[in-house]
Amino acid sequence: MNVKIDTKEIFYVISIMDSELTANMSAILLALIAKKQEDETKSVILNFEKVQQMDKDFTPVLNILKENLYADSKSFVICNLSENVKQNLSNWGLLEAINHTPTESEAWDIVQMEEIERELDAGFPD
Repeated sequence: MNVKIDTKEIFYVISIMDSELTANMSAILLALIAKKQEDETKSVILNFEKVQQMDKDFTPVLNILKENLYADSKSFVICNLSENVKQNLSNWGLLEAINHTPTESEAWDIVQMEEIERELDAGFPD
């Protein structure tokens, strides 16, 4: 799996450079993100701009990432979905379960807004 990682203050943007995501790539992606999170836990944006095809067997990794990151009070957003990938995720019942945006800039906004929400929530006792 070919990726480009751009590190920001509160998140990583992981741009997947492959045009197809297969089931065997899911373990590679999980390991890559786990390794990055060892240094500092940050939110994750996956940029799918180059991805044109995705195996259904790859999709469980998206739920795993979402659950793990939200459990650590971090965000997970996917951006730049091709129409084909977007349609497949919709057909598989996953599109509505994950944060996704048309552009990377909008993904940045979601991560930053969720970070502000977490900071505000931390300031108020239950």
